[in-house]
Amino acid sequence: MKNAELPPFIYGTAWKEERTAELTKKALTAGFRGIDTANQRRHYCEALVGEALVELKRQGIPREDLFLQSKYTYPQGQDHRVPYDPHADFGTQVRSSFANSLEHLHTDYLDSYLLHGPMYLNGMADPDWEVWAAMEDLQRSGQTKMIGISNVGLPHLVELCKQAEIKPSIVQNRCYAVRGWDRDVREYCLERRIVYEGFSLLTANLHVLADPRVAAIARRLKVTCEQVIFRFATQIGILPLTGTNNPEHMKEDLEITNFELSSADLNMIHAIA
Repeated sequence: MKNAELPPFIYGTAWKEERTAELTKKALTAGFRGIDTANQRRHYCEALVGEALVELKRQGIPREDLFLQSKYTYPQGQDHRVPYDPHADFGTQVRSSFANSLEHLHTDYLDSYLLHGPMYLNGMADPDWEVWAAMEDLQRSGQTKMIGISNVGLPHLVELCKQAEIKPSIVQNRCYAVRGWDRDVREYCLERRIVYEGFSLLTANLHVLADPRVAAIARRLKVTCEQVIFRFATQIGILPLTGTNNPEHMKEDLEITNFELSSADLNMIHAIA
C-alpha cells in the first residue's frame, strides 16, 4: 500500500480495552489494512494497537502496508489519564499527543490525523483554530499524510473549509439513517472530494438492519443483512468503519466488494429511514 492510500474498510479499535491487541491482530490477519484509533485512554488502548502492529510486522505485515489513523482529543474528552499537559497551550497539546501516538504505534508517521471533535457545537472556536494550525504543521512536515476532523456538523465543516490553509481530507462521523445517513455533511464532502468515514453504521441503525426488506435483499444476494448495510454505505460514498469482535464478521465485512446493490435496493434502504 502506498502512503495514505485509503483501504476499502477501516477497523475501529474503540472500546476494546484489554482485548485491543488481540482483536487488532485478528482484524489484520483477516485482511483489514486500515486501523482507526485515538490517544484517548477513556475509550481507546492505543498502545495495545501498537503491540499488535509490532507482532504482525514480525509475521509479515509491514507498516508500509497499513493505513494508520489516530486523533487528538481535547482535555474535556479525556478521563484522568490525559496523555499531555492539559494546562499547556493547544498547539503544544497537539504536538505532545501526536508524538505519544507515534510512540504507541511504533511508527514515525501517520497516514491520517484527526481532531476528535470541535470544542463547541456552534461553530469553530479559537481553540479549534489553534489545534488545526498545529495539525497543518504536522502535515507540512510529513509526519502525517492527511488531516481531518471527526464528530463535526456542517457549519463547522463549511467554516473550516473556507478558512483553513490546509483543508480537511477526511471527515469521520457517526452515521444515522434517520438523518439521511448524515446527508448534508456527506454530500458536502462528496462535492469537495473529502473522504467521508462513517461509524456506528450498524449500531446506530438497528431498525434498518432488522427491517424485513433488508433481509429480503440479503436473501436474494446470499449475503448477511450487515453486509447489505455496509455495501449500501460504500455505494453512497461512505468509507465504513467496523469494530466487530467476531472474526467471522471481520471476514464477511471484507467481502462486501463481491456484490453490488441495485438502484432499487439503494432507494429501498434510503426509504426505510
